[in-house]
Amino acid sequence: MHGRINSAVIVAIIQARTGSSRLPNKVLLKIKDKTLLELYVNRVRKSRLIDKIVIATTENAGDNSIEELAKHIGIDCFRGSENDLLDRYYRCAKKYHADVVVRATPDDPFVDHEIIDRAITIFKDSSVDFVNNHFEPTFPEGLDIEVYSIEALEKAWGEARLLSEREHVFPYFQNHPEEFKIIVFKQAKDYSYLRWTIDYMCDYEMTRTVYDYLYEKNPVFLQDDILRLLETHPEIMRMNNHIKRKEGVNKSKAGDEAMI
Repeated sequence: MHGRINSAVIVAIIQARTGSSRLPNKVLLKIKDKTLLELYVNRVRKSRLIDKIVIATTENAGDNSIEELAKHIGIDCFRGSENDLLDRYYRCAKKYHADVVVRATPDDPFVDHEIIDRAITIFKDSSVDFVNNHFEPTFPEGLDIEVYSIEALEKAWGEARLLSEREHVFPYFQNHPEEFKIIVFKQAKDYSYLRWTIDYMCDYEMTRTVYDYLYEKNPVFLQDDILRLLETHPEIMRMNNHIKRKEGVNKSKAGDEAMI
């Protein structure tokens, strides 16, 4: 199962839907006259190593707007299960003949293409099934990156049974590390206490504030640009740092017992 060749097709799958329970329609919220989804796609497009980007949304009529936006910005759109995200990812990956899948989430508005390419490079240079940077987090929440081989994703898709393993992509790997070769990469300084993701209005306000400071100078600003801003304006990080990390996954895990 391990490893990929250099000619592998690398597909970034961006999961997006309008039905978020905590902040509905969040990927369509606007900053600088662009939706969060548009801003996110523009940042992922800066990757040097991704071959194709696909937006994976649900079959619900409410997500027709996601498909329309994808067409508007020139990105393919796949439609699949709303609640079984693992199934949506796997079927999308198979449709677009992916050998390697990069998981991307547009509620992480500061996604950093240099970190994406670091993860892909580690994957390509190693004989592994899965690379990520959040099983032992040192990056801010919101800079999480996951890179899977299609074989590993297929194994998880076929064997995952728990609610949390279907509603998210990575928990099966976390629950069964003995079945895969996994690399977790880190950075020298631990910034995992920082929250750079959007689930609530306070997250959106924090994000908008950062964009107000940095976007005009460089629309695709990076992690270090935000860190320098927070050194000067520490009040920005206090806008949303009261929210616990990985709140959505923890909520799914609370429902696992009902499926055992």
